[in-house]
Amino acid sequence: MEPSVAVDETSGTKKKSHDRAVGRGEFIALLAGLMALNALAIDILLPAFPNIVDDFTLIDENQVQFVILSYVVGFGAGQLLFGPISDRFGRRTPLFLGLALYIGCVLAAVIAPSFNTLLLARMVQGIGAAATRIVALAVVRDTCSGRQMASTMSLIMMVFMIVPILAPFLGQGVIMIADWHMIFVLMAMIAMVMAVWGFWRLPETLDPANRRSLRPAVIVEGFGFVLSNRVSLFYALASAFYFGSLFGFLNSASQIYVGLYGLGNWFPVAFAGVAVLMAASSFLNSRLVTRFGQRRLSHSALIAFIVLSSLTAVVSANGPLPFWLFMILFSLIMSLFGWVGANFNSIAMEPLGHVAGTASSTLGFAQTVGGGIVGALIGQAFDGTILPLALGYVVVSTISLICVLIAEKGRLLGTIANATA
Repeated sequence: MEPSVAVDETSGTKKKSHDRAVGRGEFIALLAGLMALNALAIDILLPAFPNIVDDFTLIDENQVQFVILSYVVGFGAGQLLFGPISDRFGRRTPLFLGLALYIGCVLAAVIAPSFNTLLLARMVQGIGAAATRIVALAVVRDTCSGRQMASTMSLIMMVFMIVPILAPFLGQGVIMIADWHMIFVLMAMIAMVMAVWGFWRLPETLDPANRRSLRPAVIVEGFGFVLSNRVSLFYALASAFYFGSLFGFLNSASQIYVGLYGLGNWFPVAFAGVAVLMAASSFLNSRLVTRFGQRRLSHSALIAFIVLSSLTAVVSANGPLPFWLFMILFSLIMSLFGWVGANFNSIAMEPLGHVAGTASSTLGFAQTVGGGIVGALIGQAFDGTILPLALGYVVVSTISLICVLIAEKGRLLGTIANATA
């Protein structure tokens, strides 16, 4: 028999009766840290791309981007596995299984004898990392809803965005004093810290009444709930295309900052500048969303994203962008993620609390695999200019807007009927 479950009123989190309460600050920091292992797995490697190309002489500067794509594919596919498992066995057990797999594959990457072996290790690492995202989103949905869920997700995303600020500095620091393989050792150490913290402090939040069987018919039924809900399905698709622009930027970041603008060791500084604005916008969203709602904020930000991306495409089509103008335009564009990502997630998850793990896995699969593939296409189009990236942004954000219009039956910015959202 499981221990009884109580609720910490300061955080909204459930806890077992024999555990000390997890306050809201620690709750957000813990979930953000678990999710941040995914950003760490991507961003910490970006400064090492030239070193990887040098070691594996059979690949070129565009092919090294597959180090990201392989991880993203594993990460997305793994979510379809861990979603139903977390709805059956709870949030904790799948989390620690995933972390063990993550750590093991990170260490395997250290001794990978070939580029293909490295890609395989990265793919399986992504499968393990999927558990962290599934559990984080499901725990948030287990413990809150509506605008409060959007606010909590925004604060998690704000802390989460600290990793893209710090990770390139960490990666750059490692390759300045050691071989690039040691980046994976550092990843393993950080994941071990998060595993210990989660083991001692993360409560089990799945209500026993909501546990679902792993029988194929029940799993199919759970995914059917998600895919048959118009709002959830089309917001998931909107997220997939929108996140494609983020992955496109990540794939091209090293080539833009180092190759195009010649920043060299200053690459992490420029990268962090954009990440700081993304974190700040997530914090601002957490404050504004309870007043204005997810729909008004995210729809407005998506429209602004399209306008700014179109402006960037027009300007870059007329000649190379000076670095200062590039930084202004792309900092503004990327900062809008803080107003879209968390809100789209909360809108998509809201109707599906009874299958939160499965819903989280479907949304995560769409964002990571769909977004990763779209981002890879944008990254592979890089031709030494900003134009392919800007045009890619225009295309994917426009498709995202179309998906939102379908989800909302042609209405934008919220209505009286959905004023609470």
